Amino acid sequence: MSDLTRMTAAELAGTIAKGDASAEEVTRAHLDRIAAVDGKVHAFLHVDADGAINAARKVDAKRAAGDELGPLAGVPVAVKDVLTTRGVPTTAGSKILEGWRPPYDSTVVERLRDAGTVILGKTNMDEFAMGSSTEYSAYGPTNNPWDLGRIPGGSGGGSAAAIAAYEAPLAIGTDTGGSIRQPGAVTGTVGSKPTYGGTSRYGLIAFSSSLDTPGPCARTVLDAALLHEVMAGHDWRDSTSIPQAVPPVVEAARLGMTGDLTGVKLGVVTEFNGEGAEPGVLAAFHDALAALTKLGAEVVEVSAPHFQYALPAYYLIAPSECSSNLARFDGVRFGLRVGDDGNRSLEEVMSLTREAGFGPEVKRRIMLGTYALSSGYYDAYYGQAQKVRTLITQDFNAAFEQVDVLVSPTTPFVAFPFGSRTSDPYQMYLADLFTIPTNLYGGPGISVPCGLSEGLPVGFQIMAPTMADDRMYRVAAALESAVGTLTPPSLEG
Repeated sequence: MSDLTRMTAAELAGTIAKGDASAEEVTRAHLDRIAAVDGKVHAFLHVDADGAINAARKVDAKRAAGDELGPLAGVPVAVKDVLTTRGVPTTAGSKILEGWRPPYDSTVVERLRDAGTVILGKTNMDEFAMGSSTEYSAYGPTNNPWDLGRIPGGSGGGSAAAIAAYEAPLAIGTDTGGSIRQPGAVTGTVGSKPTYGGTSRYGLIAFSSSLDTPGPCARTVLDAALLHEVMAGHDWRDSTSIPQAVPPVVEAARLGMTGDLTGVKLGVVTEFNGEGAEPGVLAAFHDALAALTKLGAEVVEVSAPHFQYALPAYYLIAPSECSSNLARFDGVRFGLRVGDDGNRSLEEVMSLTREAGFGPEVKRRIMLGTYALSSGYYDAYYGQAQKVRTLITQDFNAAFEQVDVLVSPTTPFVAFPFGSRTSDPYQMYLADLFTIPTNLYGGPGISVPCGLSEGLPVGFQIMAPTMADDRMYRVAAALESAVGTLTPPSLEG
């Protein structure tokens, strides 16, 4: 493995800016790493080698001309395959979009290009971001670099695995119920969900429009903060985008790296303290709490009584929104088209296309959501779930009157073996037990590695008030300074 692929994004940016290595050299090192190990990991669905080299050469030309470079110029980044990339395949992990090349970039991708980052390609994911293990990708699962027989989390397992395998220093994910944070936890990487509306959804293939949030994946908290600042900010093309300045997340991460949390109050959620979590996960979580108290933080127990209803509320709200959003995939305008032999009606072609194009988990959620929205059941299911969402928001607001941030394990268990939960959807959904409340509330959350259980990574989750993303970065960076980062076993040989 090249020394360049071992470096953090911040180190790479400094190396390129000083001329110690060119952006093209950095890019080629990562492309070589992908060629060497992605056959084992399967983090990528598409590698855009030519596009990456051309982008790197533009950065080198700017530097040679004496132009000022941005904080991540020349740094490679992988993009979850749910964000549109102009002229580059975008599938959302589904056969129904196989071969589709969008005519436009999503706002997040547009900002990555403007910042001079080098997009390596598109990463694997559960189909339409519906899953917690990346086993529901129509193109096969991604393997966890810590143990190739285990899941890398989901839905953004490809982005997290690419980071953990040193195939990219940075990646973009999306988080609807934990799809950035949970993969980060089980791969020993950092996964950050910004405040809903803090990053643009324009060009993000929608799963659940009131929940979907693009965010950064990285190996260090500072790297995640640097990527957050590049990709975030108001976008007039997204009606849910917040017209406020991006919180000072990089400044907060650097402050946290000093290891001083004097005066910071951490709220431990009573309802999450041990419920359903493996003993090893709890042990690592409490060791991390002890480390934070040594840095000056005060731990306060707070109750959020309605958090226990978050999982069932989420699995009414998200499928309801997905059943509406996925109606656009009909075989008429783009993507897969099945049965169009001139002898079938449009309705038959649409039905055959969806039958062939959607996988089992997507079909399950569409049916659940359609039922929840149907006449006679709307108020009893979707309407009630929205009322629970309001109560959860009130729990967060009350808690943040007492503490600066809330903390919990990111996920109740470490990475599990392939196939061990696919036959029981409820057991699969439990992977997001601790992450879903933040999505229902709309606030930011981050997962940072806090240790190992049975030789596998454990994540520590930090949740903050809306548009107070900087608070979670400060605490996360402080924890990282105390416990260090994690390195998976070698994939060579």
